Amino acid sequence: MVATVDDLGGRGDGESLWLGLVVPKRHARRSVTRSLFKRQIRAAIGRHASQLAAGLWVVRLRAPFEKAMYPSAASTALQRAARAELDRLFAGVKASAVRPSGARPTSAAPSGTPRRDP
Repeated sequence: MVATVDDLGGRGDGESLWLGLVVPKRHARRSVTRSLFKRQIRAAIGRHASQLAAGLWVVRLRAPFEKAMYPSAASTALQRAARAELDRLFAGVKASAVRPSGARPTSAAPSGTPRRDP
């Protein structure tokens, strides 16, 4: 089970996976777009939760998506692009080696950065 930081729940195995989301207005001007990204991030964490280490995970949108490529603020094309980007991001996190406590993972994806704080 994935919980947001303000609703601290566990995964049922005694370890907690907390999620923090940062989707700045400067990268997604419309609230419908910010909500879409947040829903996609929560869904991606849910899909990959079993492979992620327990702790606080913060996902932030680092760069805007190209507005010209997507017909609307919550288009199906934008949903697919966000899902694909997040799946690549979390696949990279799972594939990386175990880091010592306090080390930050690097991100290969341009629009999101996962960060695990012990």
